[in-house]
Parts: sequence; C-alpha cells; structure tokens
Amino acid sequence: MNDKQKMHSQALYNPDDPEISKIQLTCLERLYDFNQTRPSEQKLRQQLLHEMFAEIGEGCYLEPPFHANFGGRHVHFGDRIYANFNLTLVDDTHIYVGSRTMFGPNVTIATAGHPILPELRAQGYQYNAPVRIGENCWIGASATILPGVTIGNNAVIGAGSIVTKDLPDNVVAYGDPCKIARQVNQHDREYYFKDLKISSDLLAKYMD
Repeated sequence: MNDKQKMHSQALYNPDDPEISKIQLTCLERLYDFNQTRPSEQKLRQQLLHEMFAEIGEGCYLEPPFHANFGGRHVHFGDRIYANFNLTLVDDTHIYVGSRTMFGPNVTIATAGHPILPELRAQGYQYNAPVRIGENCWIGASATILPGVTIGNNAVIGAGSIVTKDLPDNVVAYGDPCKIARQVNQHDREYYFKDLKISSDLLAKYMD
C-alpha cells in the first residue's frame, strides 16, 4: 500500500509524498480561487465548489474565507448545508456531512493526527480518521471536531466545544471535552431561545 492509499486507511504515512503534494497543490490553487470571489459571484462560487468537493448537494453555501487541506477533495456534503466564515476542514481523509447542517464561524473539523511517540512525529508521520456528521445538525461557533468522531442527526454542539467522542442523535452537547447535556425535548418545541416562545402558526406549519 502506497502513501496515497494509506491516507484513507488510518495507517501511518508520509504526507510529504511527492504524488500527494502534487495533488494537494492543485486543490489549494482552486481553493484560492474560491476565496478570491466577490459576493456578487455566486454562480462562480457554486461552480468552484462542485469542482473542489468530492460531493456537494444542492443549495449549499460557504462564506469565504473557507480553509481545507485538500480544498474539499475528500469532503462529502448533502443538500442545503450552511457554513459561516472560516470553516476549516482538515480533509486529509473523508468528511461526511448530512443535509441541512449548519456551521457557525471558526468551526474546525480535523481528520489528521500525529503519533505521540516523539521519534515517529519527528519524521513527519501522520494518520487520518474520517469524521461523520448527521443531518440537520447545528455546530456552534469555534467548535472543534477531532479525528474519527461521528455525530448523529439533529445534534446541537455548543460554541467552543471540543468534540473528542461520538455523539448520538437528538442531543444538545457542549464543553471541553464535549459531553451530552440533555436530549432535544418538549421545552424545545415551545421555546427557541430562553423565554422566547415559538409562535403557534410556525409550530402548526412544521410540527406534526
């Protein structure tokens, strides 16, 4: 197995492999083009995203600047995903994000890690583990999601959280390390923020 194949196997590999570096440079050139677009150039942004990403669905919006080690080459987005400023995807291996998920500003998703053993790390060795995020999640500002983590559908991750372990569907979680605070519950069907109530018209439109 060569280093390019090891990138997606969780094996240790050398990221300075010339073939990998050549591919990465091409990806970063396209990422640079995306980040230089003007706000009025929405069609160009969409075109570039479809060229950059492994998969990207309909209606996705990424607010530049967007940062990614491979410019989205290993990123799989569903439909109608929104990312605020400075989304950082360390996409050395695959990142999967379900439809209608939202990212606050300065969120980081990392798939790459380095061995703790100093002798190996000094030689530049790296390993990667994929990250999976479900549908309809809300990832708060400056949250960090670490390699190998899976987050379930409808999860809400509080701002500034460091997500080190898997999280199930329908939970509110936050902290460093990120822990489940509670389930999405009846209170959330009545209030959208503190003591501010959801209107009955809105509830009737979207709730069973």
